[in-house]
Amino acid sequence: MGSRRLAIFAAVAFFVAASAAGEQRALTPRQSEAVAAYDKALGEFKSILAERRRQIDAKEPLPNLPGQALYLARVAVISAYKDLTDAMPSRIGRPNKFEIPPAYFDADIEPLVDEYGKLFDIMEAPPAGAQNSPTPFKDVVDLAVAIARVKGLAPEHAEAAGRISLGLFFAETNGKQNVRNGRSNTYMGSFQTGPSEDRNGHRKWQAIKDEIATIDPHLSARDDKEEARARGTDHRFNHWTNVRDGLMNAHADLFREIPGIVKTLPDPIDQMKLFELIQIVPTPTRAALKSGDLLNYRVSSPTIMKHLRNNSIFAFGRADRARSSASYREILAAMWLFNRKFEKAMAKYAEIRPR
Repeated sequence: MGSRRLAIFAAVAFFVAASAAGEQRALTPRQSEAVAAYDKALGEFKSILAERRRQIDAKEPLPNLPGQALYLARVAVISAYKDLTDAMPSRIGRPNKFEIPPAYFDADIEPLVDEYGKLFDIMEAPPAGAQNSPTPFKDVVDLAVAIARVKGLAPEHAEAAGRISLGLFFAETNGKQNVRNGRSNTYMGSFQTGPSEDRNGHRKWQAIKDEIATIDPHLSARDDKEEARARGTDHRFNHWTNVRDGLMNAHADLFREIPGIVKTLPDPIDQMKLFELIQIVPTPTRAALKSGDLLNYRVSSPTIMKHLRNNSIFAFGRADRARSSASYREILAAMWLFNRKFEKAMAKYAEIRPR
């Protein structure tokens, strides 16, 4: 019986090995290339994660823009996986906790992306003198609502401005106040503004300050305290002043468009996506809003498409990267990497403004 069992086991092993070899031989050149490319990208992602972790743990000086190599490696992994699943749909796996479409992401590498986030938390920690707020989320909503009221919005639409602005906070920093930027030496703070943007927003705020004091004296008094607290420092590292100036710089004038936007985009997450696009590609987004046909407005400028790809829109896989144009309907649909952030913002808004 022993020899018979061994013969059976040997036959099974041979069958399994033969099947695996057959599958390997059955791969087309495109599939073989895609497998090799994904394995290479995954290996490089693991390598840069390990290198940054070793440098941080050893307290070694980090390179300039220490997060850029990490970011590019993560993009390469997602891109290579999408190319792999395009070539071999059978490789599409189970859903993942990041809510990335499974065709773009192998759930087995979730721990690597967790480590990616932990490293960025360390690299982007606020500077020692940062001026935190005990109510960072409420600040965003309160400031946006007050600004929207000055711009003439009805209460319902002013609240929409508050909800949208909270989404921007999560989109820019995952809801973390006063952070630095591992990929830029220019954009900093809760709303990730540059020095000129912060100054421009401050000037615009001063122009409406008296109106703010009339409609919301309590908020105006808080603003006076924060302005005094931030005097002589970089206003981008006072949570209140950075949110205030960031909203005034890029978004406040567009708050007037919210009544029309909510009709065209009834989904609050789509509304947040649109305002995030004002951060990323402001000129075409403003043009799309003025066109009267927002969702079908098409962009085809190579520069604009590059900006979209640099912000994780049409960035993953050859098919997406090859796009030369897109409508705003397509752009909004491609912003799936923002969905989880905006869902968190919606949950936080419900805490701040319970019905």
